[in-house]
Amino acid sequence: MKINKKHLILCLVIPLAVGGIAALLTGSGMDTFETLNKPPLSPPGWLFPVAWTILYILMGIASYLVLTSGKSQETIHNALILYAIQLFFNFLWPIFFFGLSAYLFAFAWLLLLWVMILATTVSFYLLSHTAGHLMLPYLLWVAFAGYLNMGIYLLN
Repeated sequence: MKINKKHLILCLVIPLAVGGIAALLTGSGMDTFETLNKPPLSPPGWLFPVAWTILYILMGIASYLVLTSGKSQETIHNALILYAIQLFFNFLWPIFFFGLSAYLFAFAWLLLLWVMILATTVSFYLLSHTAGHLMLPYLLWVAFAGYLNMGIYLLN
């Protein structure tokens, strides 16, 4: 399969931009995060941007595989709409959590995000098994983020 470099770059830039803009909007939130009581298994703060960058790259590759899957345009369109919706939910979560310190609301939002990621993962899997598999680390990380989010809510 020939790689369309323009499409691949665009597919990578979109999730990285979503994460980058959210990080810019909530930059000082990591300072506050460091002062919070955290549940067991909380990773060090430096790990979050590393993990999220990897996850955004995996999402971008998955969306490229869906875009170039050769399946019906309607099916591809529907999968990418789900993907866009979950990216919107992803963008707002750090604003609620880090920017507003609305930990309980952020947890509820994260649950909705997780459902959207699951729907996107299933939709992607039906178009490209590899794309669906590439979404699994994201699904697991957000489940772990839910544990951390609820723990921070309960401990602070």
